[in-house]
Amino acid sequence: MNVPSLDTVAIGWPITRLGVSFFPVYPATNGLPTIETGEAAGLVVDELEQPSVKALRVRNPGDKPVLVVEGEHFLGGKQNRAVNVTVLVPALRDMEIPVSCLEQGRWGHRRAARRDEAFTASRVRAAKNAGVAASMRRSGSRDGDQGAVWREVDEMLNRGAVQSATAAAADMKRAAHHGQPSRAATIEKLAARGPLPGQCGIVVVHGRWVTAMDLFGAPHLLAAHWGALVRSHLLESPVATGKPSATAVLEVVRRFASARAQETPGVGLGVEHRVAEERVTGHALTLNGTLVHAAFFTGNPGK
Repeated sequence: MNVPSLDTVAIGWPITRLGVSFFPVYPATNGLPTIETGEAAGLVVDELEQPSVKALRVRNPGDKPVLVVEGEHFLGGKQNRAVNVTVLVPALRDMEIPVSCLEQGRWGHRRAARRDEAFTASRVRAAKNAGVAASMRRSGSRDGDQGAVWREVDEMLNRGAVQSATAAAADMKRAAHHGQPSRAATIEKLAARGPLPGQCGIVVVHGRWVTAMDLFGAPHLLAAHWGALVRSHLLESPVATGKPSATAVLEVVRRFASARAQETPGVGLGVEHRVAEERVTGHALTLNGTLVHAAFFTGNPGK
């Protein structure tokens, strides 16, 4: 099976800031039911009764499904975590979701969990997705490659000369803001701008290198995560050069859409479609054949 609903997407003119271009993506209209996501959804996130590095407990107290997006970064608990796969939590449901640790040096007293203001950095998400794909092939589990995730976090902290007592990915924000008020202002201005009318996704380009995509099934789902996604992609200065190309963007989107995908039931509602090829890795979640969320990563041009 291939990733559905991506063969008819349209691409708009990009916004370029700090060497990173954000192309707006517009999919065909679909018939998703009402789905909540983000802070306003009221999802409760906590540790399991017997805490585990690899899982968190979520509770949806509302009467509508809640979307938890792969790459969301939750601070607190016994350590900071990133969500391994996109999960659509049913109404009035309590369940476990698979996560990876983004804070190697802390397993401490339980703190209330809250969303970070930025998603997990793209290169860390890429490593995490590759690990989950390998784990799914090997054993059917959604465990990430924790060692690979920690290595990417350490590399980012070292490259940014960021001192972190617990090797926490969340401390990368200091590198993007400390002593660089104009850079911080640029990031926050774009984060506050929000998506364009009807926009459901972004494709991210460093110079001419297409690096990542996040695409949602409805505009309000992107709007809820816009600021966190923008901040995550501007955490690092890109090393690739050249001009962004809409043609190149569409080529990579179509490559992802046509790639052979492993199809499995979702952790919550829906069906997962997972792609793991040499040139692109990623996943999608669909509900009754309709796209809810998709993301891909093409690797780091600086490696």
